[in-house]
Amino acid sequence: MRLARAIHFDESDTRVYPVPARTGEWCISGGFEFSNWTEADLAGKARQAFSNGWFGLETTGRVTFVAVTQIEPVELERLTDMLAEHFVTYYGAPDLVAARPVAAEELGHMAEMCDEHAANTLLTVSRELTEVGVRESFRVIEAQDADLGQFAIHGSLEE
Repeated sequence: MRLARAIHFDESDTRVYPVPARTGEWCISGGFEFSNWTEADLAGKARQAFSNGWFGLETTGRVTFVAVTQIEPVELERLTDMLAEHFVTYYGAPDLVAARPVAAEELGHMAEMCDEHAANTLLTVSRELTEVGVRESFRVIEAQDADLGQFAIHGSLEE
């Protein structure tokens, strides 16, 4: 089974998101956060989180890129519990028993998407508000084998 972890190529996420996700933390789309948003909510860093941010399960921060990687079932169970607790604390779920199936569904959707791709594949998310709610689309950046020629320095050691 696969899921996705936050990955950073530079420090830009620390400047564009209200709370940046931590490198290496497990992530899901997290579109549920925006289910009641309107155009009035789309300003500044919140707009960036809405437009392009994956949801970090540990920090509840956002990240622009995630990388597909293996996850162990016991870790997935821990994340399901963590997300269910988040739903109770922040979204008004009545209790963990009611929240856990919804959390499992969110993680299952992400795992299903990730299982379609090889390890180290990068994913991005893009969202827009429509008349019927939030529309998400995903971009896949395939992992490529590094070619030694990309790193070799060509030339002569003789003057």
